[in-house]
Amino acid sequence: MAEQASDRWASPEVILVATDLSDLDRLMPFAFEQASETGARLILLYVIPAGAGMAVDAAGTPYYDPASAQEFAGRTLEPWCERARQHGLACDALVREGYAAQQIVAAGHQYPVDRILLGTRSRGKLGKLLLGSVAEQVLRSVNLPVITVGPEAHLPVDPCERIVLHATSLRETSRPSAALACRIAASRGALLVLLHVLPPMDEMERDGLPTGLDSAAMHELRVLAAQTGAGCYSAVEPHVVHGNPSIEILAEAAERNASLIVLGATERSAFENLTRDRTVYRVLAHARCPVLTLREPQTDPIQVPAERLAAHG
Repeated sequence: MAEQASDRWASPEVILVATDLSDLDRLMPFAFEQASETGARLILLYVIPAGAGMAVDAAGTPYYDPASAQEFAGRTLEPWCERARQHGLACDALVREGYAAQQIVAAGHQYPVDRILLGTRSRGKLGKLLLGSVAEQVLRSVNLPVITVGPEAHLPVDPCERIVLHATSLRETSRPSAALACRIAASRGALLVLLHVLPPMDEMERDGLPTGLDSAAMHELRVLAAQTGAGCYSAVEPHVVHGNPSIEILAEAAERNASLIVLGATERSAFENLTRDRTVYRVLAHARCPVLTLREPQTDPIQVPAERLAAHG
C-alpha cells in the first residue's frame, strides 16, 4: 500500500495549487512544469478569508457580498487555467470561503489529490525563519507530499542536468521519503543525492567518533543508497557533511543547482517544537528550489544515536 502511494505521489495525476492570488506569478511556472511531467490535472484553489466578503453601499453601510469577491477571484484564476489548457493540461479554478488551511486540507480530501503546491512568504526581520500560518497548518495536517515554493525559488537554468537532494536523518521512518525522492528522481532522469549532516567535526573528534567518510553514518548511508536505488532504478549518491543541518542542506542544494529538495519530518520535531528545531522551516524559507515535505511517523528520540541528530528526513 505504501509503495502504491509512493508511486502515485511521484507521478501525480492531480495537483492542488493553493494560492492567495498575489503569488500566482511565482507558483504557476512550477505548477506547469510539474503537471507537464505527468500530464496531471491542476486545481487552482483560492480561499476567500472569512469576513472578506464585506462591502459598503452608497450610504456607507456595510453589507455581506461574497459574490463580488468570488467573481474577482474567478477572473484572476481563469487566465492561468486557460494558459494551462494551451499547454494541454486540464485545469479547474476553485474558490471557497473560510479559513484557508482548513479549506486546503478539505479540498485535498475531497479531490483525488496526489500533491499540494503552495507558496511561503517572509514576515519582518525574522520572516525568513517562519512560514505563513496557512502553510504551517497544511504541513501539519495532511498525509500528502506538500511542495512549498519560497520567495527565493526559481526554475533550474539547465533542466537537462537535474539533481534531487534528499536530506535524511537515517531514522527508520525516513525510508518512505527516501523512496519517494528516488521515484521522483527516476521519473525526471535525475541523480538522487542522499545527504546526511553530521555534527561539527571537532565535536565528534572530541567524543572519539569517526568522522566524514569513516563515520558510521556514511556506512549506513551507502546501504540506504544501494537499497533505495535498487527499488526505483535510479542513480543514487550518498554524501555526508559536517555542520549546521539547515545551512549545509541549503549550501549543498545551491552548489549542485538542485531542482528539488525532499525532506521527511516528524510532526513532533518539525511542527510542535519550533523553538528548538527550525531546520525544516529554515530550508523552506531560504531554498532556491521547491521543497517537498512528507510527514513521517514519530520516533522515540532515545533510540536515535547522538551522531544522527542532524538533518530531518
